[in-house]
Amino acid sequence: MSNPPRGRGGNRGGPPAGARGGGGGFRGGRGSAGTRGGYGGGPRGGGPGELIFRGPASVDQRLATLDQLVSSFKKLPSNPKRPHRPGFGTLGRQITLRANFFPIKLPKGPIYDYHVEIKPSTDIKRIRARLFWLLERSNQQGWREFVPFIAHDGSERLVSAKKLPQLLDVEVQYYEEGEAGPNTKSKTYTFEITHTGNLDVALLTNYLSGDTNLRDHDVQPVINAVNLILQTHATRTGVRVGKNRYFFRSQEYFDLAPGVEAWKGFFMSARPVYKELMVNVGVCMTAFYKPGNLADAIIEFNRSSNGAMLQRFTQKLKVTTSHLGYKQKKPIKKIMPTTARQTTFTCEEYGGKISVEEYFKKKYPHIKLKHAHDVPVVDISGPNSKFTIYVPAELCEIEPGQPFRGRLNEKETSNMIRFACNPPKVNADAIVDRGLPTIGFTPQTLGSPMSSFGMAVDNNMAVIPARELPPPRLSYKAGKPPNVSSGSWNILDVKFHLGGTIKSWWVLVIVDGQSVFGGPSDPALEGIWKGFGEKCRNSGMSLGSSPALLNQALIPPARDTSRQQSLDLIRQNIRRQISQRGKPTFILVILSRRDNYIYPGIKRICDVELGVHTLHMLTDKVLRDRNKQDQYFSNVALKLNTKLGGINHMLDSESMKWWTKAKTMVVGMDVTHPGPGSIEGTPSIAAVVASADSSFVQFPASLRCQETKKEMITDLTDMMIERLMFYNKKNRTLPDRVFVYRDGVSEGQFNTVLEEELPKMLEAFKRVPQTKSYRPTLSIVICGKRHHAKFWPTDSQFADRNGNTRPGTVVDRGVTAVFDFDFYLQAHAGLQGHVKATHYTVVYDENNLGADEVQQGTHTASYLYARATKAVSLVPAAYYADLACERGRCYLNDFLNTDDKVSSSVTTEKGKGKGKGKGKVDKEEERKSVFEAAKKAWGEGVHPDLRESMFYI
Repeated sequence: MSNPPRGRGGNRGGPPAGARGGGGGFRGGRGSAGTRGGYGGGPRGGGPGELIFRGPASVDQRLATLDQLVSSFKKLPSNPKRPHRPGFGTLGRQITLRANFFPIKLPKGPIYDYHVEIKPSTDIKRIRARLFWLLERSNQQGWREFVPFIAHDGSERLVSAKKLPQLLDVEVQYYEEGEAGPNTKSKTYTFEITHTGNLDVALLTNYLSGDTNLRDHDVQPVINAVNLILQTHATRTGVRVGKNRYFFRSQEYFDLAPGVEAWKGFFMSARPVYKELMVNVGVCMTAFYKPGNLADAIIEFNRSSNGAMLQRFTQKLKVTTSHLGYKQKKPIKKIMPTTARQTTFTCEEYGGKISVEEYFKKKYPHIKLKHAHDVPVVDISGPNSKFTIYVPAELCEIEPGQPFRGRLNEKETSNMIRFACNPPKVNADAIVDRGLPTIGFTPQTLGSPMSSFGMAVDNNMAVIPARELPPPRLSYKAGKPPNVSSGSWNILDVKFHLGGTIKSWWVLVIVDGQSVFGGPSDPALEGIWKGFGEKCRNSGMSLGSSPALLNQALIPPARDTSRQQSLDLIRQNIRRQISQRGKPTFILVILSRRDNYIYPGIKRICDVELGVHTLHMLTDKVLRDRNKQDQYFSNVALKLNTKLGGINHMLDSESMKWWTKAKTMVVGMDVTHPGPGSIEGTPSIAAVVASADSSFVQFPASLRCQETKKEMITDLTDMMIERLMFYNKKNRTLPDRVFVYRDGVSEGQFNTVLEEELPKMLEAFKRVPQTKSYRPTLSIVICGKRHHAKFWPTDSQFADRNGNTRPGTVVDRGVTAVFDFDFYLQAHAGLQGHVKATHYTVVYDENNLGADEVQQGTHTASYLYARATKAVSLVPAAYYADLACERGRCYLNDFLNTDDKVSSSVTTEKGKGKGKGKGKVDKEEERKSVFEAAKKAWGEGVHPDLRESMFYI
């Protein structure tokens, strides 16, 4: 979909909270598909047989020698950077799974590698893609006979099964897709194809077999070449979105929103695993523009969106026009605010100023405009064009197969997830029965260039060994120890280990539209604050007084579109009350509806400007079902106690041993980036959270904004120093060990972390104030969630009631790296759709971590997430870093949330007909000024009064 950018202003790929576990239980954590809501725990195992894909199976024979592989690693020199696997895990119950990995039959000979240069050069992707399409159809002697043996990336790389003649120049005459062929005016381009080397497939085969001499050999060039060959069929027959995802309208699709529909497609990527190169094939989906007439789409959009801005029709949307006598495909630059009747421009041909409607009447008398009075015109001039080109929207056709680049709203995201949420068996059937034939991997659909290279794909999924790890034991201060089942537990009449102290508190009712309550003495409102106060007291928090009740009516959105006036009223009200009453411990804010501005605005006011904790409740949720109110209060109490420095639950000492055997600080890191709907130049936000003591419950955060879309953390040294100093303040000593869980880094960036972030961490150890030289041992584990590895139980005894693998499932054999120390861990229950494990890779290790230690340690830590009574899918340190990033987004909401405002792609100026487009220098200057304005808005970040707390939870 317009995937919500990571974390990132979307629901992080997951739906909003669902129904929680049993009565009086606390909030669920991150469930399947990234859901942050909780659900009740189900019975352990016993999924019926029809939920199991293809039934029992034997583990692949190639894995019989895996233990010898690890033994051979002992000969390798020890190095903390990219450590080799120390062994395989042994803890837990042995199970057998299928994985969506399919063996590839590799070419026997070398793959010939070439660099492609187009002259004259062009940066326009559309033209380059068209040129490569024409290249494949060229009849030039000395080239056409090699076409069945080549694959290319549509940019600058080409690989061949046969050696091409050198020097090789291929001439191509350019013509547009709608034209019959080249003409006398057609521009000629030359492809210069230069041999850069031969890729040795035998070296890759030896690497996959675990040849220790090839431990540091870079196999990526060969794997990338194989990917080009594998993906050629799908590139020709489908629509590629991103690097490895392909979509076909012949597959399932459904309406998502006005002008937008969702398509199902398939992901594919070659992965090096022990003794095989395998292709990982998964089901995926994204949003596409609906093909059809642009005017019809605009009318439909306006009808359903109450005149909201048409930004979604300008997110890289291409349209086809035919009024010139041939088809011409052009991207929309702007949707103008004026119709063909209202829009004028200067035209020398017709003697000066003329309206677009009049121009088309005179120039194209056969065209009769139906919407000259009620639908805007569009500008389809190029990015650097000196003149605007106005065309009535009704003369534009939206081309099929165009990904929607905008941001989906909450309802659309929810619909997308519902459509994507299928049981495991349904996904497996889709991959094997529809996916493999569609992408050209079955014997019947295998064609060139795969067959020309002598390649093929086995149509049977890999069968691998796995284990189910045991859950930890949990405890509360008082009450019966909870029973963990399916990764979750219900608690009744228990007390938090350490309750927070509430000296004073306020209830702020936000009246946005019609008031929900009749006044401060309304029984429904009284029921909320009394019920919540009682829940806090009964859970072990110290709560003396009743709250002060405040009320704030807002200006209607129609008169205050960005809600700045309303937020000013809230700010003034809270400031006035603080001057009269002093600061409260926290403010309970009761909102009557969701809004893109009010919630983040209040968070910014209280977190950054005033330094007061806030909790939010939605009246719809808290009043919807009185029987579930106690449960709702429990969920909010978990958050409040954590914000106030409390400890909700703890694990048994045995489960904590790997962290407590030495003084250890656990760190989580993440970076969130501006997504669709953001102003260009908006900064990225980095978060570093770290444990404060040996209970590993409190994780205060350091937040920074930094260069836009930069993944590595710029101010990491200072942020680490802040975390170390806080640890020192709490414990009167610095930690002996530091464990880092780094979220949001792709496999291609593992070495970048070691090159850029590792030195900053080591610098922090040197610079942290201390009396003697300080150097703790350091380990860095990368947490990967953006992978496509999925697992299927081979027997109902290994499955839950939905046919998913069960909480505690760990995979470190069969589909993991040959040399690297990695594993897949599913700590949580799969409650919706097909559950997804997190891929953990140890990229740096001075603590000599063992496989069982890090696997079971990460697993048990997943039960420590403070605002849940269930294991979560991502280790809490990394999860907290993600939540802190999300909170940072609230502080820059005016830059990140511009969907409802005028953007650069929807102009408000009257069309002049003449004017220059912005050049690269102007755009860069604009981005810089946006960045500086955002930094100014960020200010000093979180208020000093909140910096030592988990304000972000």
